[in-house]
Amino acid sequence: MNVKFLSFIHHFYSLTADLEKNGSLCTRMFTYLKNKWQVSWFQFVLIFSTFALGGSLCGFFGKKFMPLLAIENQAIWLVVYIIVVTILWPMCVILISIPFGQFNFFKNYLQKMWWRMSGQKQKAA
Repeated sequence: MNVKFLSFIHHFYSLTADLEKNGSLCTRMFTYLKNKWQVSWFQFVLIFSTFALGGSLCGFFGKKFMPLLAIENQAIWLVVYIIVVTILWPMCVILISIPFGQFNFFKNYLQKMWWRMSGQKQKAA
């Protein structure tokens, strides 16, 4: 491996260890999520990036799709846009999770979300 890359990884992990102990509110929230999901900092960064890129892709596709509906009333347009984005979001996140290597995490995440929203009991693994 490249020495600079290994140096970066070492610096990244030492920095995150320091921030975990006495960091800002944002850092403590990230630490909470990392611990809740039981992932490494590297995987956490990949997961967070997947959320960001998946949400952006979802908004992009939603904006491209809306002119096809030709809705002129802004209130109706907004309601339909929210519905379209809500339907597209899981597909976009799963699509982005594949190249980031986080497919299993997001498959499980979306299953848990579905069980909570539908009121069904979670299936035993």
